[in-house]
Amino acid sequence: MALRHLAPHSSLLRISHLNAIFSPKKRFLSVSSSMASPARKVLVPIANGTEPMEAVITIDVLRRSGADVTVASVEKQLPVDAGHGVKIVADALISDCGDGGFDLIALPGGMPGATNLRDCAILESLVKKQAADGRLYAAVCASPAVALGPWGVLKGLKATCYPSFMEQLAPCATAVESRVQLDGIVVTSRGPGTTMEFAVALIEQLYGKEKANEVSGPLVMRSNHGDEYTVRELNPVEWKFDDCPKILVPIANGTEEMEAVVIIDILRRAKANVVVASVEDKLEILASRKVKLVADVLLDDAANHLFDLIVLPGGLGGAQAFANSEKLVNLLKKQREINRPYGAICASPALVLEPHGLLKGKKATAFPALCNKLSDQSEVENRVVVDGTLITSRGPGTSMEFALAIVEKLFGRQKALELAKMMLVVHP
Repeated sequence: MALRHLAPHSSLLRISHLNAIFSPKKRFLSVSSSMASPARKVLVPIANGTEPMEAVITIDVLRRSGADVTVASVEKQLPVDAGHGVKIVADALISDCGDGGFDLIALPGGMPGATNLRDCAILESLVKKQAADGRLYAAVCASPAVALGPWGVLKGLKATCYPSFMEQLAPCATAVESRVQLDGIVVTSRGPGTTMEFAVALIEQLYGKEKANEVSGPLVMRSNHGDEYTVRELNPVEWKFDDCPKILVPIANGTEEMEAVVIIDILRRAKANVVVASVEDKLEILASRKVKLVADVLLDDAANHLFDLIVLPGGLGGAQAFANSEKLVNLLKKQREINRPYGAICASPALVLEPHGLLKGKKATAFPALCNKLSDQSEVENRVVVDGTLITSRGPGTSMEFALAIVEKLFGRQKALELAKMMLVVHP
């Protein structure tokens, strides 16, 4: 079987590649065979305490490639209390995932999520079988050191993990500081800020470089991973709040799950009071890539409160639901009238803010394919645009910069950079 050789330093991602030629005992799929059977089977286990950004970005990006991703709870029930108060509903219990047969098993990190994954005997058995069968497996953040290492599936391999777990990883593998590390059939990565690169690298292993490029383009990923992010700001004003900023993040069926979860996660890391409100008639929503998220409240219950900021994630279906919600549109209009901050990312600036006059006299950006719907397109090439009390951004690959720009406006640049380094968005 002809094996695919990857360039040492991809122009798309900074990935370290080792052991491109596997031992005869290892089985791996060539590009030609992968293209003949496009729906690769992927298992993404989640647990209480899982880092939600890492789980959701991995699931979302892999599903964009056409992979058949099963989100499996290692808990006794499908709903999982991930980190930072994010609630995710799995597709199945790990006990229902049979004897494997997965082309990839990818573990998100987070603590105590990684520990909970490690302590799941069924998952351990599945990953050990995956390794024995020469099939692809992967982990990000704490999980390479906390789960894969103790299971003995990193022996003799180079791997990376979250910086504070490198010492724990060292006895189990050759610890390296790559943002994404490929060694044989194992892919490891460092943290929330490297997860999109990690997920695209997994697509490259499953389907080849062409598919990875096809998926990564619309994500609007950064070309300078790890460098300090920049924000285009016009008409700067101070965003004021009393004690702790209260932020409303609406979600709906069809909301882009990466954008929603990144915004919620990062703003809660900054200690903001984030209220996640469903514009549907129930708390659970089905996001654009079929991730099930659970809101804190219904929009009706949030509508009588004042917020220091209202921020809309994107996603075509979600943005249309927002635009059709009279209650949400009225909240946004009131926010503008009383000169309080509001913002949107991806499809929402073009499909929600623009049609309802909420961009009048303001500079904004949006998802590239929708920028022609903006009446003023003079600043659309910027990844994040702040104009007074309005903040807008482009898409999934800009959502971390977008959320960090909000942190910066509320708490200052130093706080935002501290978080960016902690998450590996910026080199520590």
